[in-house]
Amino acid sequence: MDSSLNDSLMGDPGVSLMGAEPCLEDAMAAARKRYKWMPLCAVEDWIILDAIVTDDERAKVAAAGCQPMFLFAHTVVDDEQRRFEPGHWVRSSMGTAFNDGFLFETRNSVYVLLGPGHRKSATIKEIFSLF
Repeated sequence: MDSSLNDSLMGDPGVSLMGAEPCLEDAMAAARKRYKWMPLCAVEDWIILDAIVTDDERAKVAAAGCQPMFLFAHTVVDDEQRRFEPGHWVRSSMGTAFNDGFLFETRNSVYVLLGPGHRKSATIKEIFSLF
């Protein structure tokens, strides 16, 4: 993970995580077994950002079927719907689930997290200031 991103977000890298092994075909096939109809987007150099919210805000987010978390990835590897070009960065909408240690789900997409990444807390302002 790019240390400048981590430095700009509260100074520490957060918790190190390992996504799927970097075999794109295997990771996408595993994701497709779980998510039959959702569009898949494989990414590298990623960080899950847990938004710092109040209890009231958390309740509103939960009532909307979401969790206060976002995904930022420096590198799109493959996007089935061609929304994002390979090599570009992506910031997700609010997440709904994080499954199997490498599947970050939003209402409209599943991000397949490849290789090493991080997870940490950040303010909404910090999250939306990324690129």
